[in-house]
This record gives sequence, C-alpha cells and structure tokens, in this order.
Amino acid sequence: MDQQVSRSVEEHRQAAPESIRCAVLTLSDTRTEADDKSGTFIRQALDWSGHQVAAYRILPDDPEQIRPLLVEWSLRDDIDAILTNGGTGIARRDSTYDAITSLLDKRLDGFGELFRMLSYQQIGAAAMLSRAIAGTIGSTIVIAMPGSSNAVQLAMEKLVLPELRHLVFELKK
Repeated sequence: MDQQVSRSVEEHRQAAPESIRCAVLTLSDTRTEADDKSGTFIRQALDWSGHQVAAYRILPDDPEQIRPLLVEWSLRDDIDAILTNGGTGIARRDSTYDAITSLLDKRLDGFGELFRMLSYQQIGAAAMLSRAIAGTIGSTIVIAMPGSSNAVQLAMEKLVLPELRHLVFELKK
C-alpha cells in the first residue's frame, strides 16, 4: 500500500506545473525593501526553483490592510500561491494569522504542524509560539510563515519548495 501511495504522489508531482506564479507579502511594521531579508530570501528561493514572482509587497501587520490585498491577489489569474512572512507569533501586533484564517476556504493544518515539528528540532519548545498556517482562498494557495529569516529558510527548503507545485496541482485539478 505504501508503495502505491508513494507512486501516486510522485505521479501528481510529475503532472504538476513546472513553474508556479507567486506573490510574496512581508508583514512588518519596521521592514523596508532594503532590509527585508526574509522576503528577499523567499523571492530568491522561488527564482532558483524556477518559479515566478508575480507580485511583492511589504505591509504593516494590520488586518485592515492585509485582508483586501490577499483577496485582490487571490482573484488574479497570474497568481497561484501567496507566500507571507511575519506576524505569526503571539505578540500584541501579530495579527497575520487572524487576518489570513478569516479568509481561508480550506486549511492545510499539516503545514503548521510540520513547520512546528521541524522548528522544534532547531529551537526547542519555543516552536509552540509559531502560528504558521497554510490554506486556500478560492483557487489560490496561501502559506503564512514567521518573519525570522531562519524560520523562512526552514519552511521554504523543507516544506514549501518541495510541495508547492503539488499543492497547486491538487487545488487546480
């Protein structure tokens, strides 16, 4: 049975689009394009992996600004996935999780669970403070990562890039 499931996943990966069109959103009250290390890493990692960056913005961690942009991007034909970073903690200003979950049609709980498991291996029990999440808004994948450059690198290398094509394939079929 495991071999059959593995074969099915591999078949889906092979059938998935070669290049995914992504939007990158950094959520921070202090970052600028000049010092947005996490947003820069996401864009570079997408480029290195053969994906396209169709949009990039930096917004304050403010639900009243986050929600309309996510809705706008989710309706665009040239965006398959939205990758956010920042605002997923529990500090007073961290509202990204709440803004995103209020828009999700479907949640991909496994992303947050796996991210926290991998993060736990690196930073220990502090991993429980992360509210990293993924899901869908209409026919668009949304993945919300913490703002830390180390966390973004972990999420991109271990979870996002290995499955991004497959996620989009599954959502669009």
